[in-house]
Amino acid sequence: MIRAALVPTGALALAACATAPEPPSDSLDRIAQDYLLLQLTIGEKEDGYIDAYYGPEVVKAQAVAAAPAMSLPLLEAQTVGLRVRAERFADDGVEGETLEERRARFLVAQLTAARTRLKMMRGEELTFTEEAKGLFGVDVELAPLETFDPVLAEIEALVPGEGALWQRIDSFNSRFDIPADRLPAVFDAAIAECKRRTLEHMDLPAGESFTLGYVTDKPWSGYNYYQGGYRSKIEINTDLPTKLSRAVDLGCHEGYPGHHAFNALLEKNLVNTRGWIEFSVYPLFSPQSLIAEGSANHGIDLAFPGDEQMAFETEVLAPLAGLPTDDLETYRDLGAAMRALGPARYTIASQYLAGEIDAERAKALLQKYQLVSPERAAQSLRFIDTYRSYIINYGLGRDMVRDSVEAAGEDQDARWVRMIEILSEPTLPSDL
Repeated sequence: MIRAALVPTGALALAACATAPEPPSDSLDRIAQDYLLLQLTIGEKEDGYIDAYYGPEVVKAQAVAAAPAMSLPLLEAQTVGLRVRAERFADDGVEGETLEERRARFLVAQLTAARTRLKMMRGEELTFTEEAKGLFGVDVELAPLETFDPVLAEIEALVPGEGALWQRIDSFNSRFDIPADRLPAVFDAAIAECKRRTLEHMDLPAGESFTLGYVTDKPWSGYNYYQGGYRSKIEINTDLPTKLSRAVDLGCHEGYPGHHAFNALLEKNLVNTRGWIEFSVYPLFSPQSLIAEGSANHGIDLAFPGDEQMAFETEVLAPLAGLPTDDLETYRDLGAAMRALGPARYTIASQYLAGEIDAERAKALLQKYQLVSPERAAQSLRFIDTYRSYIINYGLGRDMVRDSVEAAGEDQDARWVRMIEILSEPTLPSDL
């Protein structure tokens, strides 16, 4: 099904397959083979560029062998040539296009992102919005920070008192820190419930599974490393205390119906069933990430609609963690109100990455407009340093997926059907 033997070998073959005029027998399958080798070769130039790969090992070996002879300008030229070939199989995105045409559009979008990332690797400076558009295929609005002041005023009413608002928020929320020795029990229960709710609506491949570990010294709070074969390795960062709500959030986001379910469905439906080998590689800086992060975040609300997350935390998780339940409603309301502050992070990141503000000012603004402690502001800035405009995928991606899912109607089953379509098909942000 995966015709690894057809993939060219070495740097010369990589150059030839991407730049030469396409032969009469050119096809999306041939383009996908060349795409696989090209993306893996770019991955040899930047650590972390490839988030997951579970395709043929021979192609990985060819990329390792080809990389030393492939300069960044040459890789960019190959990317442009391959994108031209893929464009010939794509339509203009109008209603009624075939799944094969959507496949071609997906390849075009992913190659556009690859070219953008190569430009950045070569030192070309892009604005925050140019970077987000080139990598993730979306237009981002950067709202002035003062437009978030009314939101802060609303939150102020929820936690009245003396001192900075972020300090009051931090003090209130700290009562819901899960004790370290109870993390495994709480997370196991949360993930089991996320999975149970997901499987009521979604058929996942038989034998799917993941391992869960706890780590430190990371710029993120949780990460899913998809291994292929319907298996994931999920890690939870314990540098900072983990809040009670994060158990369900991370259980859904990293597991069900989030990253683990998303990757398992892509592998089952597109790689194994259709033989579309391009989906066996996941370049992190690509439109696929907006779909991945957006669906993982909206998956929380889909699996626990209304007050169901709070009810589950009250009845199950808080007792497991040994935490109080009397203020959980205020805790939930705070979290919901603070969600409206999410886009302020884009503006802060844009100013910081452009050199308009320094790290200390950025951390101060993150404290004010994200209502976090100095330690969490520092971790947030570390994430921005590492992943840059990737941050838009969480909030903007969630909103775009939510709107697309809820457009299916009020019926919860219909919304799950739409979510499954998003996760199982070659979906781009423009499809939302």
